[in-house]
Formats: sequence, C-alpha cells, structure tokens
Amino acid sequence: MTTEVGSNWQPAAESAVLVERSRIVATLRAFLTRKGVLEVEVPILGSYSVNDLYIDSFEVLSERFEGFLQTSPESYMKRLLAAGSGDIFALGKAFRVGEIGVNHNPEFTLLEWYRVGWDEHELMAELAELVTSLRPSLGCLTMSYQDAFIQHLGIDPHNICLSNLQKHVSSRGGNKLSVESRFDCLNYLFTIGVEPRLPEGLVFLYDYPECNAAFAQLHCNREGQWVSRRFEVYLNRLELANGYFELTDPEEQHRRFVKDRQARITINKQTFGEDKSALAALHEGLPSCSGVALGVDRLIMQLLNKKSIQQVMAFSWDKR
Repeated sequence: MTTEVGSNWQPAAESAVLVERSRIVATLRAFLTRKGVLEVEVPILGSYSVNDLYIDSFEVLSERFEGFLQTSPESYMKRLLAAGSGDIFALGKAFRVGEIGVNHNPEFTLLEWYRVGWDEHELMAELAELVTSLRPSLGCLTMSYQDAFIQHLGIDPHNICLSNLQKHVSSRGGNKLSVESRFDCLNYLFTIGVEPRLPEGLVFLYDYPECNAAFAQLHCNREGQWVSRRFEVYLNRLELANGYFELTDPEEQHRRFVKDRQARITINKQTFGEDKSALAALHEGLPSCSGVALGVDRLIMQLLNKKSIQQVMAFSWDKR
C-alpha cells in the first residue's frame, strides 16, 4: 500500500546547503570555544513566557504541566551568570508564534552569548570578527542610530517630539497603529526609511532610543541625550543580531516588565507573570556584562546568497 504525499516529504534545503550549514555552525561554536567562552545548555520548555509587545510564545499544555517554548535562552543564561558561570554561550532552537516569511520561521536557531566585564562596543567588535571570519571580504560600518536616522531621513530621533514624529509617519503612509507611541513611530520610520538604505556588508547601529531599551542599560550620549546601550547588526540590510550592555538593576527590570505588560493589555494581547527566578538572580547580582543574540539561519541565508530562510533549513515550517 502506498500513500500519496507528493514531494512535501523532501527536505527544504539542498544537500550542498546542509553541508555548508554544518560547516558554518561548527565554525561559530569553535570560534567561541577557542576564546574560552563556555557552552551551556538551557531548557527549551520553560515555566515563563515573555511580555514583549511584539514577541509571542508557543504555549504547551498537558495534564501535569503548563509551560512555554522559549523565545530565547536569555533568562536562563542570566541565572547562570548570576551564579558565577563567567562567559557563556548557547547554540540551539528558539520558538516564536506567527513569524513566518522569507526571513522568519517559527522554529529557528539562535546563538546567544555573554561577555562578563565587556561593554557593548567590545562585543560588537567580537561579533564583527566572528562574521568576517566566515567571509573575510565583508566591509564593516559602525554608526549610531541617531546618525543613521539623520543621514537617511533628516530626522534627529532623540530630539523630535512625538507629534512631529506622527506627522512624518502619516506623510509616509503610516496607519493608526504606526503612530500610537514614540516606539511605534520610530520603528515604522526606521523600517521604511533607514533599513532599506543601509549599505551592503556588515552594519552595526548603536545607542538606540530610550524607548527601545528592552533589557539594555541607559546612558548619556555625546550630546547629553539619554539613550539605550543597545545595538543591532545588519548584513546586506537584513537584521542578524541585537545586543545590550545588560541591565543589572532588578527594580528597573521590574518597572519595564510592568510597562511591557500594560502595553500588551492595551492591544488585548495575552499577558504572563513575571519570571521570579530571573528577577531573583538580578537581586543576587548579575555581573556587569554585554550579551548578543544572533539569528543563525539568517546569517547562513546571507552568506550563501539564498532568497529565503527556508532554503537553509532541512525542514522549514511548511515541511513539518
């Protein structure tokens, strides 16, 4: 007896691509191991979800357990750091609901690592070294978020008031949801006006607006403006990674949790409890450190000049 399944049983990626993928992943692991960064394994299935406005978790229910597939290993890694692990990295799977497209797959591979005693610029330099070790011919540009906005849009993102930001968004086709907040306005303008105009090669943007801080510390930039010590990395105009000089203040972390949770309530999204273990680790004392999360599938996609993330995965979402 035979079953008609067509060709959907076949892998998404070609065999030659999978060979290259294996080589690249091995290089990533060897690079960090050679530098004395400890590889760690953390749970994929956890008890807590995130309250980030734009990230949703897969919920897992059974008779004895309720949990979530983790969107990143961050909270577990910070618990390890607080326990004295030193420099660590994790290379494995992460999951996010609703992220399907040429640059997204609900299940993806993430490389996340933390350097104790480093600031964000030191970590950016190491990330540049890692990526250029895979393609030495890559050019590399580092500039502030502010300079990128001014260069491509003629707007100073740190000085402009919300009402004027909203006018810029509306004049560029933004809808009501695009102008709800400073965060929404800046993200919309960045997506349509800055990101597509970034140069080819590797681009590092740093000193993001305060409203984009997430888990990054704040500081004053050269003009005395409060900005977040966050950076993002692009390769040929595709976002590859984002990192922080990590927030270590548990009270500030709690305030941001409350703010994020309220933002989800405002748009009728499900909310979740605070990760008490991660917060306890912060109270115990997270060492001064910087961390970055790198999308491995996207990196491979760009290095191999593929048009979609599915072309570099053995089994993408449509092949599950």
